Amino acid sequence: MAIGLTSAQVVGAKPNHVPRRSSRSLSAIVRANVFTLFNLVIGVLWALVLIFGEWQDSLFGLVIVANVLIGIIQELRAKRTLDKLAVINEAPVRVRRDGEERLVQPRQVVLGDLILLGPGDRLLVDGEVIESDGLEVDESLLTGEADPVHKQPGDEVLSGSFAVAGAGAFVATRVGTDAYAVKLAEEASKFHLAHSELREGVANFIKYITWLVIPIGALLIYSQLKHSADFGTAITGAVAGIVTMIPEGLVLMTSIAFAVGVVRLGRRKCLVQELPAIEGLARVDVLCLDKTGTLTAGGMDLDQVLPLRGGHPVEDALAALAHLDHSPNATAQAIRARYQNARDGWTAGETVPFSSARKWSGAHFGERGAWVLGAPDVLLDGGDAYDRAAELAATGARVLVLGHARTLPAPQATEARTEPDRTPIEADRTGVEADGAEIEEDGAGVEADGAGIEAVALVTLKQRVRPDAQETLRYFAKQGVTVKVISGDNPTAVSAIATGLEIPDAHRSIDARDLPYDDEAKLGELLDSHTVFGRVSPRQKRQFVTALQARGHTVAMTGDGVNDVLALKDADLGIAMGAGSPATKAVAQVVLLDDKFATLPHVVGEGRRVLANIERVSNLFLTKTFYAIVLSLLVGVAGVMFPFAPRHSTLTNALTIGVPALFLALAPTFERSKPGFVPRVLRFAVPAGVLCAAAVLLSFWAAHSGTSTLVEDQTSAVITLFLTTWWVLVLIARPLNWWRIALVASMAAAFAIGLTIPFVRRFFALEPGDLSNDLTAVGISIVAAVMISVAVKVAGTLRT
Repeated sequence: MAIGLTSAQVVGAKPNHVPRRSSRSLSAIVRANVFTLFNLVIGVLWALVLIFGEWQDSLFGLVIVANVLIGIIQELRAKRTLDKLAVINEAPVRVRRDGEERLVQPRQVVLGDLILLGPGDRLLVDGEVIESDGLEVDESLLTGEADPVHKQPGDEVLSGSFAVAGAGAFVATRVGTDAYAVKLAEEASKFHLAHSELREGVANFIKYITWLVIPIGALLIYSQLKHSADFGTAITGAVAGIVTMIPEGLVLMTSIAFAVGVVRLGRRKCLVQELPAIEGLARVDVLCLDKTGTLTAGGMDLDQVLPLRGGHPVEDALAALAHLDHSPNATAQAIRARYQNARDGWTAGETVPFSSARKWSGAHFGERGAWVLGAPDVLLDGGDAYDRAAELAATGARVLVLGHARTLPAPQATEARTEPDRTPIEADRTGVEADGAEIEEDGAGVEADGAGIEAVALVTLKQRVRPDAQETLRYFAKQGVTVKVISGDNPTAVSAIATGLEIPDAHRSIDARDLPYDDEAKLGELLDSHTVFGRVSPRQKRQFVTALQARGHTVAMTGDGVNDVLALKDADLGIAMGAGSPATKAVAQVVLLDDKFATLPHVVGEGRRVLANIERVSNLFLTKTFYAIVLSLLVGVAGVMFPFAPRHSTLTNALTIGVPALFLALAPTFERSKPGFVPRVLRFAVPAGVLCAAAVLLSFWAAHSGTSTLVEDQTSAVITLFLTTWWVLVLIARPLNWWRIALVASMAAAFAIGLTIPFVRRFFALEPGDLSNDLTAVGISIVAAVMISVAVKVAGTLRT
């Protein structure tokens, strides 16, 4: 046995330093918030106003400074939360140093370390196998091939793969950024943003608005310079229009909502490894649950050992099999708890480790013959033992059969019985042919390469149903999320547990081996119409996700075992349990670090809150953008003065957009998000913006045609601007509960108070002195508010 590195050798060896996936650096955060196109444009406009106008009109520049600071602070909070949780989530690595097994953190692994492997362990670095005890490695995340690869001493193993069966050890030959998986997907190892309809929609808004701002801004500047006697007034008028066109706070509010969501979930010990995963939470309509580790708590208890025939050393055989694996699974651990030591004289020769594909393990013990432990419906073909096992499974117990044979069955033969996408399984189970090994029913067991399995005993294990499972499932039912229970266990046993948890249609379980593996449409229909599925292979879990997605569902998948990795990776949202294998936690977007199933409602609720509120906020900011675009176009074409100054837009935007948006972006909501974010926002913002612009311009023209001063005319326009955009705020804030009523009412009160306080009036250049103009402005605003309500209601009924 290799002793591994010595402590002295570790000191000078190259460490395994890899950038964390969950967050980006401080410098990247600062750059992302400071160096933006909009900040550049607004900075130039700010300088122009400071040079040619009055300092009060440059207040919009301070808003940008505040936006940048808030954005950086919020993302830093999220970064700290993510980094702390990422450290908690890092599974320790088993290494052998100085001849002793030790647990070290992934970053403490060094070049040349001897790393030990067991089922579910993720390979963090590349290496060469030097020990193998039936070691099987799944490299599907790298190669796309789902079949596990048997590894022998001298074989190469690559980072990004994971052990699925057996045990072994390898020497690290490439670590850190030299490792294969890191080189293959360097960006994926750093902070990155997965696909997000919301972020993509906001980015598209900004892109198109940028192209509009350039020509419209040029037209506005030309118009103001040509028709204004005062150069400073012309510049400030043009700046007022251009600044209002820019939805500078939209990106900020989106970032804040995501960041606050991350922090809130972090407080519940939930690690969000990709920020857009929060968006996926809001869109989920199908939740696939792996029974073991999700509905049931981790671990099991050995219940009964029921001998079927006398004269066999049942307990000795169970103890020997349970102590074979150096990394025992939950079943072996439960048996070990009762039989704490292997019996003398039970020395294993040939062994077959447990895997999710085979659903059994076994070993040959010389003169004592071969012994196997696994699923009755995989190892048996009918008979009294099979029927007895089915009766026990119907009670919800997990049932295994202990079998004896002259020689071990061929592993590939029984894999065929659990992998329908390799070989069709006939519904009557009269026989299967796989890789030339025929499995025939002989009444007593299975013939596999001449090895007849005699059922010696049935073993039942109690599964611990999570106490919070029923309440959590009830929440999902109320929220319109369909739950699918997918398990590798006997379908009858799975159905019994699901029925006890009151899952709809749980009694109609399906054996996944009878599903049409080659007809995705038919498979999708069965998945839609049924809830509980047993004997599902790891490859089938992946097919289930794909089939549900093909039917238009947004699928979340939970899991904790190595057999869930492929499905978690392909799901729209992969959720791993904190006590799960390192491989599952590595590919999931969300990890429940405290291993609590009851955390899931909070996770989904947070996602819905973020998306619904960002859509509300987008309606506010885009309404402002569209009324500014329309106003600028009309003013530029007509060749008249812009109806208000930058300080006016700063005041109204703060009261109808800035302050309310901050509250609305963080408010609770339970509405499930739907696709079509961009069209929905446009259907609201375009008509609302056009009507606001028309009302403001009409008020300004009506006032300007009289004998009032320019400041009084602008005051009338500002009153109309506030009242119309305030009404837009009322529409967006619905449904109006007590705090939302208080919010919109306080904004109206703040504006009214501002009009009555002399200092505020002078500061913002407001003179509500012409009663006729002001009443006209109020009248126009009321008519515009009615028209906005009708327009957005009609537009909202249109289909995209």
